[in-house]
Amino acid sequence: MGHTYTRLLYHIVYSTKERTPLLAGVWSQRMHEYLGGITRNLKGTPIQIGGVADHVHLFVQLPPTIAVSEAVNKLKSNSSGWINEQSDFREKFAWQEGYAAFSVSENRVDETIRYIQAQDAHHAHKFFADELREFLAKNGMMMDERDLV
Repeated sequence: MGHTYTRLLYHIVYSTKERTPLLAGVWSQRMHEYLGGITRNLKGTPIQIGGVADHVHLFVQLPPTIAVSEAVNKLKSNSSGWINEQSDFREKFAWQEGYAAFSVSENRVDETIRYIQAQDAHHAHKFFADELREFLAKNGMMMDERDLV
């Protein structure tokens, strides 16, 4: 075969440092747009990016030339650098150290998009830690409760 064909879809989730709600109002939208730009610079495709004031969800297609860990590192470091350079952002911004990433099958694309679009409604009655526990359980993984501090 002369070409490489891939469709590597990932749902990536990570939070602000200490889950401080710094991405409120206009900063949420601006951050999501910026994360989409970073994804495109990595030769990926942002499918849906959303979240609430203390965490983000990225549904992205990544090329086979970059590992998920490298992509997340670039997303987090570049976006935190960018927001801290904004003269109208008054806080010191940082992302939490870890992240969660899940592969998404083609038959779950629409469901994943809807899930990310509904983050405001979803988190009106569910905390981030509970959401993460559910994601990990659905994917056969256990969460170390020490990660919640």
